[in-house]
Amino acid sequence: MMDLGWMQRRIRENAYLYSRHGDQERQKDNLTLKEIEEAILTGRILEQYPDSGRGESCLVVGFTDNGKPVHVVCGQWDGRVVIVTVYIPGPPKFKTPFTRGD
Repeated sequence: MMDLGWMQRRIRENAYLYSRHGDQERQKDNLTLKEIEEAILTGRILEQYPDSGRGESCLVVGFTDNGKPVHVVCGQWDGRVVIVTVYIPGPPKFKTPFTRGD
């Protein structure tokens, strides 16, 4: 299982990287690198994915300093956090940042 404390330490140590897809999605939603860091540092794990086809990962829900909700799918590679994808949660997939839609 992915460990939130480990991920937060790695973010503080700048030991993370973005997948190509993760960076594209970040830019698509106009999220800054700082906002992604804020979301992970204030976040909690919402879902664990034991094997998503590329290894273990999890969905972190957190908020920016301005209160914007952000979902970050995180994996790990070579001792670093990998930002697999990011997005601002909303309908129809999510009713709230913490609750899936129908």
